Amino acid sequence: MRKAILLAVSLGYLGAAFAHGDATPASKEARPLAVEEHAFGREGDPKKVTRTVRVGMSDTMRFTPSELTIKRGQTVKFVVRNNGKVMHEMVIGTMTELKEHAAMMQKHPGMEHDEPYMAHVQPGKTEAIVWQFTRRGEYYFGCLVSGHFEAGMVGQIRVLAKGDRK
Repeated sequence: MRKAILLAVSLGYLGAAFAHGDATPASKEARPLAVEEHAFGREGDPKKVTRTVRVGMSDTMRFTPSELTIKRGQTVKFVVRNNGKVMHEMVIGTMTELKEHAAMMQKHPGMEHDEPYMAHVQPGKTEAIVWQFTRRGEYYFGCLVSGHFEAGMVGQIRVLAKGDRK
């Protein structure tokens, strides 16, 4: 019985260590590229990066910069730095997807997930997202840690086709 209790407690701690926002995911470069196409593009090949964008996150619930303009077809490496003292993340998506995900995070703050369009960043650390924007349009990025998105931690990405003006 004692061994069973110790095992259950150990598994509980192990599960908590991998909950959303508590652990840095394994390197995205160490696995095959995802082939899934989203409304806002697909995972980019790190060997084909055409632009690097540095994004800062702060405990004032803001991204810097909060507005980006990208050319359709570009593969962008986002270097995401958490300048705060609490966990933050950058999740790329449509506004509808981000709002739905933020609502889910409010209900289940310990939810686990790791997708190529997300970076979970511990305080003082840096993570990266490599993404290829395949369609023109307005997309967004937000911090979906419970309460952060609702506090205004959201930014906009405008993807322009060739010949579009900023």
